[in-house]
Amino acid sequence: MTRQPLRLAILEAERVLSAAGVASPRTDAELLAAHLLGVERTKLMMVPLVDPPVVEALQALVRRRADRIPLQHLVGTAHLGNVTLSVGPGVFVPRPETELLLAWGLATLEGVDRPVVVDLCTGTGALALATAHARPDAQVHAVEVDSQALAWARHNIDQQAAAGDTPVRLYAGDVFDQTLLMELEGLVDLVLCNPPYVPEGTPVPPEVRDHDPHGAVFGGRDGLDVVRQVVGCAARLLRPGGGLAIEHDDTHGGSVPALLKARRVLADVEDHADLAGRPRFATAHRAAPEL
Repeated sequence: MTRQPLRLAILEAERVLSAAGVASPRTDAELLAAHLLGVERTKLMMVPLVDPPVVEALQALVRRRADRIPLQHLVGTAHLGNVTLSVGPGVFVPRPETELLLAWGLATLEGVDRPVVVDLCTGTGALALATAHARPDAQVHAVEVDSQALAWARHNIDQQAAAGDTPVRLYAGDVFDQTLLMELEGLVDLVLCNPPYVPEGTPVPPEVRDHDPHGAVFGGRDGLDVVRQVVGCAARLLRPGGGLAIEHDDTHGGSVPALLKARRVLADVEDHADLAGRPRFATAHRAAPEL
């Protein structure tokens, strides 16, 4: 059995993925190879030759990726902050854009001892778990309405707890429920949310259209149906000085800050761009009570 150069197999994988319209063909080819070999992507150069069955397995994975099955579904994981999350059909795959929102939230918690954090629309549990990992002293609550997403979140929370992280408290709940987390009203230091926010009818890539749950992506005609409820829920939960960060569509750079400013109890409203310079998330703080 003649061993084959891994470099050539990756080049062929890149060619196939590029022809299929995959946005990052070289990166995806290397990540699929690293997944198969059980090494980090940066260590691929240390594997110059592979057996033919490895090349065949890589080709099979590449064909599935060329069919626009999400890379994360093929490797079974996604990442946010310093945590690795199990993902697959039935749950929204965390995106790199959310890293900046997480960083803002963690910066807001600096100097706060044993903070109380709520992650609304948690999906896989990504923001909640990344926060709990970075702040072991935090009391983190995660809320999700969809039963399939709840199962993925529970699995990820159990995995992280087994690895030694502070357990996240998971709730089956709906941000449209005015009584959600009533026991935490006025006590929360940070509310984070990556809600469904894409306006209905917006063209999206096949990976999103065919594999992310519709209800986790689209937020009504203007994309703001869930965002409006999140703003109200957060205003009720936050303590004076507590922070709020909501991810939004790149068409919402004006509308989401306007929703925050419309709440008299919220102040310091700002909008933030992603690494591509597009409007991506809005933040605010709960104002101190008037004397």
